[in-house]
Amino acid sequence: MHHDEEGENPVCLPANFKCPGQSRWETSRVSRSKGKVICIENRVRRISQTKVNRLKAQCMADEVYDMDDFLKREYSLTKPYQGLGSSSSSYWDMMGNALITTEHVRLTPDLQSRQGAVWSRIPCYLRDWELQVQFKIHGHGKKNLNGDGMALWYTKERMQTGPVFGNRNHFTGLGVFLDSYPNENKNHEKKYNPSTQRVFPYVSAMVGNGTLAYEHDRDGQSTEIGGCTSLLRNIPHDTFLLIRYSKNRLTIQMDVDGQRDWQDCLDITGVRLPLGYYFGASSATGDLSDNHDLVSMKLYQLTVDRSPEEEEEEELTIPSVDHFERFNKVEVQDEGMSTVQLFFTIVFSIIGVFVLAVVAVVMYGRWKENSRKRFY
Repeated sequence: MHHDEEGENPVCLPANFKCPGQSRWETSRVSRSKGKVICIENRVRRISQTKVNRLKAQCMADEVYDMDDFLKREYSLTKPYQGLGSSSSSYWDMMGNALITTEHVRLTPDLQSRQGAVWSRIPCYLRDWELQVQFKIHGHGKKNLNGDGMALWYTKERMQTGPVFGNRNHFTGLGVFLDSYPNENKNHEKKYNPSTQRVFPYVSAMVGNGTLAYEHDRDGQSTEIGGCTSLLRNIPHDTFLLIRYSKNRLTIQMDVDGQRDWQDCLDITGVRLPLGYYFGASSATGDLSDNHDLVSMKLYQLTVDRSPEEEEEEELTIPSVDHFERFNKVEVQDEGMSTVQLFFTIVFSIIGVFVLAVVAVVMYGRWKENSRKRFY
């Protein structure tokens, strides 16, 4: 929050004032109404909600300010989830093992081999948006004995089951993965360079073009454009995730403390997403399981100034990321053989030698018999 020279009290500012650090939106929230602006910087100083509300009242005087003015309800999923998946008037569909309760939508229960998802019915044509997701992942499994995680989507396809956290592979659009189980560490004995090693739970993002595959055995590392470790499982309160897409810039932040104290996860420029895709959330369990509860998904429209050149940009048809090759950090190397592989290699080698020996003996016997016939 912006402060006066003594650094004690927040102040109201004229509408043309540029908040400190505004170019880094992660540290500022700009709220405008009737020619007034409020700068809120959570990292500079922890301000109580009461003080924030008092400041708004001072700035707006008798005018009413409502942050929900920018909430796009047709793309948002909130309690009490009326009509979800059943009513023709609902904006959302539900599929798989997803279940509605009074407090959340449980995408998958803490049971093996389950899949569930919710998908918006209306394609989104907003160029700049912010998606705030409230969720909770919890279960009885101990660390690394739980799975698999959940995913958030902005894709061309919808309502299709598959191996990527309950959604199809080779998707077209954006996928944000909240992965709670390290498949790569279990499937590959070779340890990767520390610069590529990840600690789970892990949040990552991928932009698919319809042909790019998410590699489940490597936890999507080869197609990841960014990510972070986030201890989002089995905490006593809900977790919040924020995805912001504006002017080809994708930013993700996490709040695992429930205090709206956002922590940076990734910030990538050159991300190009077409209009008209669908928002969704999905989850899957395998041999290991967890409860994956979605509390809400709220989409906000962002007001962004654009130059005439930016306004005249051609409409995209295929999602892409500029210089995608720089994100592929997995080095494919010879991993050698494990003990099991070595055992079977030796066994099959012995069998092969035995078979060759038998064939040689048979061939030698026939040759000898033919030689005797020619001699007589």
